[in-house]
Amino acid sequence: MAALGLSAVAMIAVPAMAESDTIKIGMTSALTGPYNEFGEGNRRAVELAIKEWNERGGINGKEIELAMLLDDQLNPDRAVQNMRRILDNPEIVGIIGPAGSGPTLAVIDMAEADGRPYMNPIAQTPMVTYPDGTGTTPRRNIFSFALQNDVEATAMGQHLVENFQRVGVVHESTAYGVTGLDYLTEAMKEAGGDGPVASDSYNQGAQDMTAQVARMNRADVDAVAAVGLGRDLAVLRRTMARLNVNVPLIASNGALGQPFQDGAGELVEGVQGTMIGAFGQRPMREATQDFVDAYKAEYGVDRWWGNDEQNPQLFMAISVSNGYDAANILFEGIRRAESTDPDAIIEGIESIRDYEGVNAVYNFSSDRHHAIEANGVEVFQYVKRGDDYPLVPVGEL
Repeated sequence: MAALGLSAVAMIAVPAMAESDTIKIGMTSALTGPYNEFGEGNRRAVELAIKEWNERGGINGKEIELAMLLDDQLNPDRAVQNMRRILDNPEIVGIIGPAGSGPTLAVIDMAEADGRPYMNPIAQTPMVTYPDGTGTTPRRNIFSFALQNDVEATAMGQHLVENFQRVGVVHESTAYGVTGLDYLTEAMKEAGGDGPVASDSYNQGAQDMTAQVARMNRADVDAVAAVGLGRDLAVLRRTMARLNVNVPLIASNGALGQPFQDGAGELVEGVQGTMIGAFGQRPMREATQDFVDAYKAEYGVDRWWGNDEQNPQLFMAISVSNGYDAANILFEGIRRAESTDPDAIIEGIESIRDYEGVNAVYNFSSDRHHAIEANGVEVFQYVKRGDDYPLVPVGEL
């Protein structure tokens, strides 16, 4: 209640576009800390989008400025402090939110009460955008570019039911992990299966998962499904190898990024994971390829690009390009509104149809505020080829 009260105090009328020399936006994300692959990647993407818009003349003649860029380290308390600072600044026109479900859920009521357009780049929990579930009325000012738990679970659940009989689930103990288990269970049943035969949780940052893997082994699973972030999933994979639990690991998108690859090493072979499929298509869609070229020109072959100099890693779809798409849709909404009035911007975003984003083609409306659907998600597998372990769509194996 206290957080809502403070956000209400911050609900100040935003100045009209003509009263400001620049279009100012605010952002809080995990720029440092153990999970900064998400926040720092999104920062790079947002700044690239701003640069491109400004080189084209800005928004209706006004330059865009990232006026507040704050580091929350994926910590909910820090995210709340940062969001208060952002909302207390009446010149901020739009907001790019945190890089995970925990900090996002900590600030989302504040942001909703404030009313300015808020872009959710990463947090996968559907209640960020739809408090009563996807398909119900969305929060008026919240738009999501994340691979939502329920959307990812639909693709993973179908794959599990088609290929395995006894699935165990290991998930992180956060809102992301707990809801991930619920959605995956529901998706498996909708696909004609019986749901998981066992489940267990772990805390983010766990260094050993012997108890969780032993539970899977006792349940005689023929596959382990996992919902979590890359570093933690690498601990799970190493623990499975140490305990000789030689069944496939099918994981959420965190397993397709550099932190998992660094932590698991050669144990990545055979691991499968779900991911937005944009960077796995050959040839890529034009909008995706344009982003790839622009990112490489701006930042080179960096940690977010991955180890293959010619091809960006699939993980960019949730650690970088989602932030780029979120920023571009916000700017397009402001352009259409020809105003910095929050309601006008929201209506501008809701009017967007067939927008060629990096991760997907976007359509928004008053009752649709999320970007990614299950048909944009694929299952990939690490395959050993020489000294490398490229990710290949399971359907191409």
